[in-house]
Amino acid sequence: MSPRPPSSLEDSLREMFPEEWLRQTAKETGLIKRERKIDPVVIFWVLTLSFGVRLQRTLASLKREYEKKANNTISDSSWYYRFTPELVEFLHQCVIHGIEELAKDPGRKLGKKLENFQDVLIQDSTIVRLHSSLADKFPATRSRTVAAGIKVGVMVSAVANGPKTVALYSEKTAEIKTLKIDPWIKDRILLVDLGFYKTQMFARVEENGGYFISRIRKNMDPVVVSINEGIPKTMCKDFMEKPVSECIKQLSGKDIDAIVKIAFKRRSYKGKQKRDEMLVRLVAVYNEEDEKHHIYITNIQKDVLNTKDIAKLYGARWDIELLFKELKSKYALDVLETKNVQVIEALIWTAILTLIVSRRIYSLVRNSTAHPEKMARYTQLRWSTIFAENASDLLTVIFQRCGIQRNFETVMSVYESQALDPHVNRERFREEWYE
Repeated sequence: MSPRPPSSLEDSLREMFPEEWLRQTAKETGLIKRERKIDPVVIFWVLTLSFGVRLQRTLASLKREYEKKANNTISDSSWYYRFTPELVEFLHQCVIHGIEELAKDPGRKLGKKLENFQDVLIQDSTIVRLHSSLADKFPATRSRTVAAGIKVGVMVSAVANGPKTVALYSEKTAEIKTLKIDPWIKDRILLVDLGFYKTQMFARVEENGGYFISRIRKNMDPVVVSINEGIPKTMCKDFMEKPVSECIKQLSGKDIDAIVKIAFKRRSYKGKQKRDEMLVRLVAVYNEEDEKHHIYITNIQKDVLNTKDIAKLYGARWDIELLFKELKSKYALDVLETKNVQVIEALIWTAILTLIVSRRIYSLVRNSTAHPEKMARYTQLRWSTIFAENASDLLTVIFQRCGIQRNFETVMSVYESQALDPHVNRERFREEWYE
């Protein structure tokens, strides 16, 4: 099978975020009320491909970059007043649009074992530490001193190879409250860690036609209802209605695949909670390195994924850890040295936008290779390094396609205006000696 013809990177990105769409969204969110010096197309791409890949960032440096790319100069007041709730909402809408565009052109396909599922989704969150003065708005969790933090909740799509949803919460928000199960989960597999462990949630996933895989809590010891595999048939009767922990002790070092019963309470309705129970598949895989069993629960049938498959698929949760590492180490998600809430939220959405653009180009490069066997060697973290190093060149090419050309006069104008010390009356040591 021949690879797809390579698409122009800049054209692909402009199709993803068309100039007309950016200008219309800027008007709808109130970012641009009248067409003046601030161009929404320019500020979008400068934020995403210039500011988003810098680990040392200031609004002054962003202003200089904007002036160079836009071929005009703007006053400091006009610039700093632009970081408003309207800019935050504009960038938020751009993130939503970018996620939708990633979903339209999937970067991956599920393998043969998962061909009957639509997607594999991974939910988790990361904390971004803020200035302590913001503790009232974004209170931290379990802090002995006054502290503040934002919880960035992300759901990653394996098929889109990028975020499916992103939302911001105070750090104190419980993990389970960042995940709402609705019919969208149908025919999709959800991988969650123990922070999201709640039998009530698993029941909702199943009732909406979805699937889940989770590690089991240490304090959970459900009762065995039936055995799928791992225990000799002659011994199966001895394990019925016994706790899983007892079964594991008697079969040390062996994998177990069983059906267990878990009791739970339904959500409160009119002040009352109904007790219920559900049957789930429990998979205990012995890990030689840790010398203990890793125990998972799922509702995926054993004829679809066997015992080892469940453990391996759960290991795909590492993808979201790599995504958070990429956001922080390459796109400065946690470099927020400001007390201004609008600036903080704008920079968080900027980091997410940079990630989205990076993933679109990653898919183009990966799928256009003439050697499919090399596709696995395009690792995510190495890719993010190369993308960040070359983002500025891509920005220049995009602006050329938009009809914006940088010239010497523009650069000179930026030098003249920005190199001036803004403190007019400050005494300068060498002023009386040199002209």
